[in-house]
Amino acid sequence: MAKKIRKQGTRVKHTSRKRSEQGSTGASVFDQIGGGIVPLVLCVAIVGCLGTVFFLTYETIAASSFFRLRNVSVSGTDRASASDIEKIVTANAEKPGVWNADLLSIKQKIENVTFVKTAAVSRRLPSGLNVTVTERVPIALVRIGDGDFLADGDGVILAPSKTEEKQIPFTMLGWSEEKSEKAAKENAERLKMYQKMLAEWKDYDLAKRVKQVDISDLREPKATLEDSGMPVTIMLSRDNFGKQLADGIKAIVGKGMMFEGVNLVGQNLVLVPRKQASR
Repeated sequence: MAKKIRKQGTRVKHTSRKRSEQGSTGASVFDQIGGGIVPLVLCVAIVGCLGTVFFLTYETIAASSFFRLRNVSVSGTDRASASDIEKIVTANAEKPGVWNADLLSIKQKIENVTFVKTAAVSRRLPSGLNVTVTERVPIALVRIGDGDFLADGDGVILAPSKTEEKQIPFTMLGWSEEKSEKAAKENAERLKMYQKMLAEWKDYDLAKRVKQVDISDLREPKATLEDSGMPVTIMLSRDNFGKQLADGIKAIVGKGMMFEGVNLVGQNLVLVPRKQASR
């Protein structure tokens, strides 16, 4: 009987030890989890504090006088106003400073300046901004209303012509002011024809003699020049502008008082008598 009691006592002790081990294991796991979360929270808090300090420090430095705009460099301008470009840069970068300046916004505003095609804006730390301009190049002089205007190869009307243009010595008539795809296409053809005339007449040394060309009708362009102190018009076809103008001048030279122009009939040049003023 005593042996049985001892065995049962042993079992009770064994069960108690097991429960004690399980309890200690649970506590150990809890301690491990708790011990991992606390350092993680502390790390996140430290990183957050450092980020806040860095942000505040960055904002303070970026807005400090160290990055205040002190000089603006503009290059690539021939016709465009460098002073207008400098004013745009100053107005948009002086307050925020060089570091915080919105370069894209400045670029877009500069590209609205007359003759500016594209602009590149870059920082020159700590206190400068560089602007490099690519200009629109006038290739034709076009008559719009009562004035002559410069136009580039894209058909963009740039500005009124205020001085003599040695590279484009004569004016184009017939420019369409309509805002349509057809008008844009026709104007592009006019520009192409104008450039071809200019190149060929320079080769024949005749460009300076021409006062204007009428390209209202793309099939029958006309050139106007002077002879005997009178304006004369020479009709041209779509090709061989240099030879046609030279032949037309040869046919009418010295006869400007009697004839107002030369018409092209087939391959023949026909002089057009000048109309007599009615009495």
